[in-house]
Formats: sequence, structure tokens, C-alpha cells
Amino acid sequence: MTAPMQGKLRRIAVEEAFSLPEVAAAMRDQVCRSPSVRGGDLSLLRLVYDAPADRPKVGFLEGLLDLEERRLKEMDQYGVDMQVLSLTSPGVQMFDADTACELVTLANDRLAEVIARHPARFAGLASFAPQSPRRAVKEMERAIGKLKLNGFIVNSHTNSEYLDDPKYWPILEAAEAMDRVLYIHPRGASDGLKWPVGDYGMEAAMWGYGVDMGTHMVRLMASGVFDRFPKLKICVGHMGEAVPFWIWRINFMNSRNQTTGRSPKTSLTMAEYLQRNFLITTSGVEDPLALEYTVKKLGADNVLWAIDYPYQPTAPAVAFMDAAPLSPEDKAKVYHRNAERVFRINQENR
Repeated sequence: MTAPMQGKLRRIAVEEAFSLPEVAAAMRDQVCRSPSVRGGDLSLLRLVYDAPADRPKVGFLEGLLDLEERRLKEMDQYGVDMQVLSLTSPGVQMFDADTACELVTLANDRLAEVIARHPARFAGLASFAPQSPRRAVKEMERAIGKLKLNGFIVNSHTNSEYLDDPKYWPILEAAEAMDRVLYIHPRGASDGLKWPVGDYGMEAAMWGYGVDMGTHMVRLMASGVFDRFPKLKICVGHMGEAVPFWIWRINFMNSRNQTTGRSPKTSLTMAEYLQRNFLITTSGVEDPLALEYTVKKLGADNVLWAIDYPYQPTAPAVAFMDAAPLSPEDKAKVYHRNAERVFRINQENR
């Protein structure tokens, strides 16, 4: 049995999306003119930016663009104290490097401005353009040093390449050096994965996002990246994209692969990297059994609450966490204490 909540816990939701009119215009242009946009990315972009006239509007774009009216009213209505904001998937990773760098500068500036107006209600994760790792690092440094943002967000692969590729290691090195969490959010599957998930509505959140993001997580663990960057912290949503539930088999098979030379030798096991280097959020998975298992597997210090606003409704996400089968101490960690710690949300943000 879950112990009743003793008073109201602070509620900090940590995977909450926003956009800008300029980003929305660029995304809409991509949908209309680029034949290279396919799969889960195309599905999301059409849903948000270019819904066909014969389908009902879902209101996602309005929710992404409205930070200070509808969003705050809904937060107040359901008792959400703070949202940690991040530029919505697929971020800027579909654009050329120059366009992407220009848009992330604008997005991070606007994000810092809205946080300054509402420091008790919003924190934020900085975007960057992986297409140019050198410029990405400069923007990361600016976002923390000047804009005082709370961490970083990237949307899985870039040009179907994952962060275990050495070309992206300067980004990982910078996140580790600044001691800031890197949130890796899903996007449509990379070229090598997208065809089998392209039917029956599987290409996006139903299946494709999790397949791609889980693949990214396992690549990072199996490649030895966390031996090079042992203090790097990666946050992933959706209850860990199924990896915590498969970790026993991942661990066993990787150990065998290391013995036979198919995988690099690593200092720790896959299970140990999962527990040491990853944080998991509840975004979009309101299953009490999944939450209970994830907390037991990774420890309560490594699990954070999220809504996935505006793609997921607020009311059931709050009800789910209020009734979660956790001790009062663990519930407080998941609801707000872990977010305060890992995203540097201090008394100034209250």
C-alpha cells in the first residue's frame, strides 16, 4: 500500500516542450518542401505544423507557442509548480548547420527571457546544433555561463549518427566539464531503423521513438563512451525507453560479446552504466508497475517526474504521481527533489 501524501509536495515536471514562431515557420517549410523528411519526424511535424484539413486540430502548436497564458493557467489548475522547458523535437537537427545555429541562439535567448519573467515557474534546457560540434560547445558554454540555463537537450541522432561517434565527443566532454545533465529526447528513427517501423502508425511515439532512443542508449553504454566520460549524466524520458526492463539481457549478451571480441572491453557492465550515468523520467508512461520497477532498478535518486506537455495531458500525469506506489520519501524525490538537484533548481527558482 502507498502511504498517503503528507501535505502538498512540490511538483516539478522536467520534459515539457515549447517552440517559437520562427522555429515553427522553419519546420513548416521543411514539411512542405523537403522530400528527405520521412518517418517519425514527418509524422510529428505534420501533426503539429501541417495537419491535413480533413483531420481535427489537436492544438499542439498552440500549446508549444503559448508559454505565459494557457500553460501557466493549466499549471495552476493542476498544482504544477514548475516546468523544465525544452525546445520541441526534432529541435534544429533537421536543418543545415548555419540555420540550426541561428535558431538555437534565438531559442535559448527566448527561453532565458521567459525564465527571467517567471523564475519560480520555469527552468530550461539549452538547445545546440550537433551538426557543428565546435559551435555547439560554444553555445552550450554561453547557455550556462551567460543565460544561466539548467542543462542541455538534444534529439537523439543527427544525420542518422549517434553520440557515440567521436565527432560528437566534444559535446559530451563539455556537458561533463560543466557538470550539467544532457537530456536526450527521441525523434524519428534513423535511416537504418526507420523502414520496419514505418507502418500502422508505429513510426512515432507508439514504437519508433522508443526503438531509436533505446538503440542510442545501448550504443552509448556498449561503445565505452562512459569510460571516457565517467561523470557524464544522461537523462532519458518515457520510463527509460524500455532499456531498464531489458537490462538483464543487454548486460548478459554484452558480457558474452566482450568475451568473443564483438564488443569493446568496458570498465563497467551495462547495468552499472545504466545506474551510474543515466537518469530516467516518467514522461508519457503513467503505469504504476513500470514506475515501481524503474525506481527499484535504478534507485529513487535517478527517477524524475515529467508530463510531456503539451503532447500528454496534465491532469492524469498529476493523478498518476499522486497515487504512485512509492514511499513518501521516494515520492518527494521523484516529484521534485531530484529535479532540484540535477537541474540546479535552487531557492532562486522558487
